[in-house]
Amino acid sequence: MAVKGLDIFKLTPKTNCKECGFPTCMAFSMKAATGGVPVEKCPYISEESKELLSEATAPPMKTIKVGSGDTEKALGGETVLFRHEKTLVNKNLFAVELSDAMSDADVDAACATLQKINYDRIGEMMFVEIVAVRFAADAAKFAALVKKVADCGKIPMIVTTDAEVAKAAVAGAGAGAIIMGATKDNAAAMVDVAKAADAVLGVSADSIEALHDLVEEIEKMGYKNLVLNVGETSIKEAYANAVDIRTAAIKGNDRTFGYPSVVFANKLAPANTNLQIALASAFVLRYGSIIVMDEMDFNAALPLFGLRQNIFTDPQKPMRVEPKVYEFNKPTGNDPVLVTVDFALSYFVVAGEIERSKVPAYLAIPDAGGYSVLTAWAAGKFGAGVIANFIKEADVASMTTSRKLILPGKVAVLQGDLAEELPDWEVIVGPNEAMQLPKFLRDMQA
Repeated sequence: MAVKGLDIFKLTPKTNCKECGFPTCMAFSMKAATGGVPVEKCPYISEESKELLSEATAPPMKTIKVGSGDTEKALGGETVLFRHEKTLVNKNLFAVELSDAMSDADVDAACATLQKINYDRIGEMMFVEIVAVRFAADAAKFAALVKKVADCGKIPMIVTTDAEVAKAAVAGAGAGAIIMGATKDNAAAMVDVAKAADAVLGVSADSIEALHDLVEEIEKMGYKNLVLNVGETSIKEAYANAVDIRTAAIKGNDRTFGYPSVVFANKLAPANTNLQIALASAFVLRYGSIIVMDEMDFNAALPLFGLRQNIFTDPQKPMRVEPKVYEFNKPTGNDPVLVTVDFALSYFVVAGEIERSKVPAYLAIPDAGGYSVLTAWAAGKFGAGVIANFIKEADVASMTTSRKLILPGKVAVLQGDLAEELPDWEVIVGPNEAMQLPKFLRDMQA
């Protein structure tokens, strides 16, 4: 960082008031210098100093908000190039492109499809967040289409280089819309439109050098709510630009390039759905903050959304579910109790198989540290004592008259100890694999 902890410390009251949440002014200053806490947390630093320090201690890549209310999403804000270095903080967004040249029937069909293309994976609902609307010829129809997109709960991306058309369209787009159309020829006019609408402005240029110059020019106009087009000329150029822009921002601390990137995969591979999916996969990994495609169906959504979730999961924090007792298939009060760990993937796999069995049951989830079954057992976080204490503390016995407690097959070794801890329960060793649960539960019920 350009600013050191001691530089910030000199501006604090040095009273160790603890109002910032830190025990001393020095502790706060050192944390603020790394960007770990905003300098605004100190109520006694002057506004002028806050403004200077906020810029100096901010992440090298600016966080840009798009959408509003329930649709609001954050882009950028990254501090590392690779997930394993720390974590990636704001996942990329997917967009599908429409145009005023399309028939009303085609637009309605596309919108209806987008509403259906969503699914829940490991507790996260995934869907296409943005619809890019490209101007073709009819300004009135274009503006109406942008409004329709906003009304459908999607974030509109207005794709046009005509400032007047953009101005008319953004009026119905709602807060947080994206205007994708600033070039060297219309930058001033587009900045005025974006400022008036408080919209995110997309910047495009013929080369990465020209893009850098144009962003500098727009920043001098006082506008920094930007996203950058990595280029539409060739796949090779777009990929290289995406990598170079992010590397310059993160490693070179070049704040001119410290903005999220937009990738028009549909322009890099026109009318080639399979190649667009492949490109989207590549740009999820390499710095496409918004990835635009011609369409999105389940064949594309399942792998792309899953890849995105995996890449943007914090490797420092296990994916966990809340430790508690979950009910499945409307238990009647005389149903078996299964036990597994709080690792999210384990939970959702087991939960899915219990639901598939159609057998009413309870699933007890103790605090196992967010690890898988064998890892938690090896670490001493999923032993007989842990399970028994949870069964008692959650008062599972009051939920069901059944006293059948089903263990994961991979920790069958716990059966004896758990039977001693819970003498009123029949401890049963379940299958090794979750996929075997439906037959196991149905056979038990028979």
